[in-house]
Amino acid sequence: MVKPISNSLIAFAALAISQSAYADPKIIAAAELFAERTVSTWLTDPMIVTAIKVQNAQNAGLSQADIDALDKQWRAESKDSQGPLISKLIQNSLSEFLRGVKDEGEGLMTEIFIMDDKGLNVGQSDITSDFWQGDEAKWQKTFSAAPKSMFVDEVEMDESTQRFQTQVSIAITDPDTGKNIGAVTIGVDAENLLMQ
Repeated sequence: MVKPISNSLIAFAALAISQSAYADPKIIAAAELFAERTVSTWLTDPMIVTAIKVQNAQNAGLSQADIDALDKQWRAESKDSQGPLISKLIQNSLSEFLRGVKDEGEGLMTEIFIMDDKGLNVGQSDITSDFWQGDEAKWQKTFSAAPKSMFVDEVEMDESTQRFQTQVSIAITDPDTGKNIGAVTIGVDAENLLMQ
């Protein structure tokens, strides 16, 4: 069971919202409320910060060519939903934790994945189509922005679920330094989000 973190609502009330050109203001407002009521109860878990810091240290020497090779490997493995890179990530304790968080959301959250300081996945509830998010707005408009920045992407129809969904991305900040160390993206059922 996920336990609420004290003072979490105060911390998340200060989130900076970066509005996408396509994001509806109602979705933006609902996403902010979602962050306060739901995401704040688990995003500050020390396990998340620790996992990101460990991966940041491990990947400190990666070049862009290394990142591209890892992303290419991931994309090849994702076709069959298996392979050494996918297995290593999807079976780690952070991914297990995120699957539990998603399950507790009772259908509101469609996926959750956490990225490091290079935009590489650290843990995820479901297998993503790519391993490197650093070239996408979900990482660029959060990690590279102010601490605890939020970016709400446009609402799109999800082919597999036939539901309208959006992605809410939030910078993850090291509580000791106040600096961004990674980011999280949460896929959210937009219709359920508006009913929260």
